[in-house]
Order: sequence, then structure tokens, then C-alpha cells
Amino acid sequence: MHVLIVEDNPDIIANLYAYLEPLGYSLDVARNGIAGITFATGSAHDAIILDLSLPGMDGVEVCRKLREEYRLATPILMLTARDTEYDKLTGFDVGADDYLVKPYSLPELDARLKALIRRSRNEHVNRVLTFGDLRLDAATNQITRAEKTLNLTPTGYKILISLMRVAPGLMTRDALEREVWGDNPPDSDALRTHIHTLRQALDKPFPHTMLLTLPGTGYRLIAPDEA
Repeated sequence: MHVLIVEDNPDIIANLYAYLEPLGYSLDVARNGIAGITFATGSAHDAIILDLSLPGMDGVEVCRKLREEYRLATPILMLTARDTEYDKLTGFDVGADDYLVKPYSLPELDARLKALIRRSRNEHVNRVLTFGDLRLDAATNQITRAEKTLNLTPTGYKILISLMRVAPGLMTRDALEREVWGDNPPDSDALRTHIHTLRQALDKPFPHTMLLTLPGTGYRLIAPDEA
């Protein structure tokens, strides 16, 4: 599991590394809000640990920008010393998925991270995913758009289900490559080729485009009424 820590306190960073790395986490760290946005949008992460009090740009604004401007769907666990109901509701309102008040238990932090990642991957149940006029039955692997069956390659299916799980949120190129090929993505520009093939099936037969490329950033699905 690849996790980004956005935290400026070196002692907290050291404690998180000391506890999480032996559990198998791969960690990145950003020590201010602006760097946090750069890291979060520039590479793939399974979750983000975000401190509320950061230099330059606080965690609330970082979270707001990631959700509203970058449409990033990566789960966010917010850490803070502020324990009022208002502070918690503010964090949830801007897009945080969970909240821990300092001082916190490291085992609880680990458990919450894993729960967030499981939910983001829909690992609890196989279910039908819908977005706009697109429908994907994860149990039968049947995909339809406007009730017309789509015939996708196995890789195209992996790409589409990954995008539907976070739709309409953004999935970075790195994150999508990790979803499709794990930790060993091909050296060639395979993703672009597979995206092109997916578009032929998903968009070409229909009047409105759903698969949107954000150059230099990643991909997202848009509903037909947004096109």
C-alpha cells in the first residue's frame, strides 16, 4: 500500500515511518500543503494522511483543492489536534473520508487506513457500478451503455472498472497503471494505447464522450449531461 503523509512535524513523521513501514506500507512525505498537492496529483497513492495544521496552506484548503479542483478520489484520513465538532464537520465537508484526533493510536490509524483503502477498491462486495448511462456488473463482467452491450478487452475492462469506482473523480496516470499492472507497469506507452481502444468501444458509437483525458494529470469519467 502506497500512502502519502502530509505533515510538518518531524517527530510525527518519524513515528509514522517507524510504525507503518514494517507493516508493508510504502510512504511518501510532504512537509507543507503546497508540496502535498504536488505529491498527491503527481503520483499514485492508495491513501493520504493529511494534517490539518500545515505551513503555507492548511489541510482544509489542501483537501478542498484536491477534491474540487483536481477531482482526486484518493481516500484522505485527516489528522488534527482540533477536536471540536465544527472542525470535524469542516474536514468532512471539504472531502475528508475519516478523522483522527491527536494523540491517536497507531494501530487504530493502521486499521482506519486499511478500511479506507478497502472501501475505495470496493473490496467488501461485488456489486453493480453505475455512472450516467453506464452500467458495469462486477459479478458477470457485463458492461452496457444506454442498454447497449460493450465488448472490451480484459485490460480495457480493468481500466473502466477502476475509473468507475472513483467517478467522477480523477485517477492519475500512475494510479491507473498500478490498478492495471500492479507494481510492474510496462515500459512502453501501453496505457495510452489501451485508453484509445477503450474509447472506441465506450464513446465512438455514442453522441457524448464519457472518457476524459486531463493532459499531464490523468483520466476521469464524465456523465453525458456534463459533456
